[in-house]
Amino acid sequence: MTEMTIARTELPLPLLRRGKVREVYEVDDETLLLVASDRVSAFDVVMAEPVPKKGIVLTQISAFWFRQLTGTLDSHFISADTNEILRRVPALANHRDIIAGRSMLCRRTDVVPFECVVRGYLSGSAWAEYRKQGTLAGESLATGLIESSRLEAAIFSPATKAETGHDENVTFGRMQTELGKDLADRLRSLSLTIYNFGLERAAKRGIIIADTKFEFGQTPDGGLLLIDEVLTPDSSRFWPADRYEPGRGQPSFDKQPLRDYLDGLKRAGQWNGNAPPPTLPWEVIRATSVRYQDAYLRVTGEVLPAS
Repeated sequence: MTEMTIARTELPLPLLRRGKVREVYEVDDETLLLVASDRVSAFDVVMAEPVPKKGIVLTQISAFWFRQLTGTLDSHFISADTNEILRRVPALANHRDIIAGRSMLCRRTDVVPFECVVRGYLSGSAWAEYRKQGTLAGESLATGLIESSRLEAAIFSPATKAETGHDENVTFGRMQTELGKDLADRLRSLSLTIYNFGLERAAKRGIIIADTKFEFGQTPDGGLLLIDEVLTPDSSRFWPADRYEPGRGQPSFDKQPLRDYLDGLKRAGQWNGNAPPPTLPWEVIRATSVRYQDAYLRVTGEVLPAS
């Protein structure tokens, strides 16, 4: 590879959690540092090869949206500016190259154990459920919809958070039962507000946000904060508006080149879809990196910063 990639970080802070993509470090009792690596997963398998700049794209798009949403709702976001992070966390002084551009300083919260999914278009697992049962998250939809149809109104369809494997789509009623009606209603309202906010602004950039998922945390006084990542290519389906055509799957600004390559291997019987993953050719890695960087450019109107 000709570009620096970060597949794993080991920083001089207590490690709270290592996920598929992010490492979460404890700064103090009230503050966390989220570091997005360049790891990439597909079909719930983490690939061996990292994708250059992927972690920077995820962090900086999230930071863009957190700033855009200031005044609309509260979030855990403090800063994604490397100099500011180094000023606040001196222990990282010798690790600038590792954290630059891909790190976010955040307020600590108690994570709500549900993914808050909003769907504006019928795609992915939602299309599969509708095609089989005529429902979405257990709720009946209008008949006659086709793949990638725009829904009359965006639908909130929560999912349980899985440590491994797929999240499980559940009904809103189950969410209300487990969390209580008041909290579940607040989560639905906030999720729909954020989605519609992003949908409107992305449309001005020629992007359709087909669906997305949010995570929330609770503060000790019961407040809700938007946390983790927001409206990124990993958490959302971004479609080019000028190529949108209902009745089929849509091209997207995410890891589609990687999924297409792996689908080809599966059809050819060269990979069974489980770990260990196959070796990725550089052309696929580069195409995936370019796709992520293009998403950042289209969403923000700016070229991805170098650090």
